[in-house]
Amino acid sequence: MTKPPTRKPLLEDADKPVQSRPRKPRNPAQPNLPLDPMPDRVDPCLALLKTKPPKGRQWAFEVKWDGYRLAIHIEPSGVRILTRGGHDWTDRFPAIAAQARRLPVATAILDGEAVVFDERGRSDFGRLQQSLGGRGGRRTSREAVLMAFDLLYFDGRDLTGTELSARRHVLEGLVPAGGEDAIRLSEEIEADGEVLLRIACEHGLEGIIAKDRNTTYRSGRLGDWLKIKCVQSDGFLIIGYEKSTASFGGIGRLLLAARKGNELLYVGGVGTGFNERSAGELREQMDNLIIGKPAVDTGRKRNAVFIQPKLVAEIQYRAWTHDGKLRHGSFKGLREPQENAAVFQMEQSMAS
Repeated sequence: MTKPPTRKPLLEDADKPVQSRPRKPRNPAQPNLPLDPMPDRVDPCLALLKTKPPKGRQWAFEVKWDGYRLAIHIEPSGVRILTRGGHDWTDRFPAIAAQARRLPVATAILDGEAVVFDERGRSDFGRLQQSLGGRGGRRTSREAVLMAFDLLYFDGRDLTGTELSARRHVLEGLVPAGGEDAIRLSEEIEADGEVLLRIACEHGLEGIIAKDRNTTYRSGRLGDWLKIKCVQSDGFLIIGYEKSTASFGGIGRLLLAARKGNELLYVGGVGTGFNERSAGELREQMDNLIIGKPAVDTGRKRNAVFIQPKLVAEIQYRAWTHDGKLRHGSFKGLREPQENAAVFQMEQSMAS
């Protein structure tokens, strides 16, 4: 019978503790794995307005939220909340800032929309403004929730050059679906775009967003993201108002203008959508901007007061008349200067 081979012990001296080899000093010439510098601000990717949802497997769909676009910067030194125009509104959204500090990440930039929901779970721009004290108000909103839909920077890595599908994968690991916190995931919805739009409209939502999954994050309105609305809603300059003794704030009708090239063009007026509070606040701001002559030709108007074209009103409307006036318009609120709110640009073929 042969003897089994003798085995050399794992350690020559079993009484000695296990030790790894001594570490050699790091060679200073050996490069570190570089981290991407965290940008102070990223200009947002904006959605291009379309009348119908796109078709194709590359398109992902989400609900269109009606609120303020925000970027949440999470850094070791703290959290910053920036508006679309780059203004620091960290103090205005304490609940969102507190939730951002609790996220399991050292550095990140989240892209999303701050909203306030109504009783039916729909984002309500008017309620968001009221929670902040109205346009130009200085109140803090503890009701606002951030619906996060993109991740631009994560743990030392710039993700803007990465395709959307990969950015969303990381975002969903950071902000899981179905949360009830002050930062929630804006979920992608697996559905045909036209079917989703119809359902969104039936539920009284503003519309849907379509995003090309294969695109990197590009600032501006380049068509990588599309918005399809149930009801048209755009920004128009207030150029005056018609007085009325029977209406809230004495405002019978707001007089509005759009841009056409480098000029302003009168597009009619709206006399609905106000309540006593919003009309009073609006009247106070307009009366500080009164001028003697209208900034644009409005035709003959009785009891009209004209103002400098500095206030941008969000107007919901159904369509345009043949002569370039708004049909069935309703006032939704004033846009903040910090948002860099766009004023509707009329095509050359309209009202020509």
